[in-house]
Amino acid sequence: MTKIAIIIGSTRPQRKGEVVAKWVFEVAKKRTDAEFELIDLKEINLPFLDEPLPAGSGKYSQPHTKAWAARIAPFDGFVFVTPEYNHSTSPALKTALDFLYAEWRNKACGFVGYGGVSGARAIEHLRQVVCNFEMADVRIAVGINEFLEFDHDGTFKPAAHQPKAVNDMLNQVIAWSNALAPLRAK
Repeated sequence: MTKIAIIIGSTRPQRKGEVVAKWVFEVAKKRTDAEFELIDLKEINLPFLDEPLPAGSGKYSQPHTKAWAARIAPFDGFVFVTPEYNHSTSPALKTALDFLYAEWRNKACGFVGYGGVSGARAIEHLRQVVCNFEMADVRIAVGINEFLEFDHDGTFKPAAHQPKAVNDMLNQVIAWSNALAPLRAK
């Protein structure tokens, strides 16, 4: 069975990413074509990049990097749930990506962004980042508008079209994850 990780890309206190990612996870769990798991970067608690060698070398020296690699390696694809901070993704998500290389390689990914412009700029930045890992990012992305889909008290109320958008994105992530399987087997 194809395994897809949904990664909460924010570690800030009072973040909106956790509720968005848990909603994506609930939508995903209704599917039968893949297994889904939620990963919270706040629980992973990686420091700023502290490996002496580039990730592409595959020579991880730090225990937290080895644990992170072991956590990510079994997955066939990913959904990155990202906030938009200053026209980009969160430092926590960028750092988590930068720690590894082979564990991301030849895997598919999709994006769920949230923010004032629905996380669009963060998603576009992430597309540039993941291509360096030889990941296949899918065209369909889900954008959550912070002003329209959160009440004044912070309650998340996704628009009616959003579950379909999540499933459309997941269709692509799963299809590409399966298509890339022969490359990962080499």
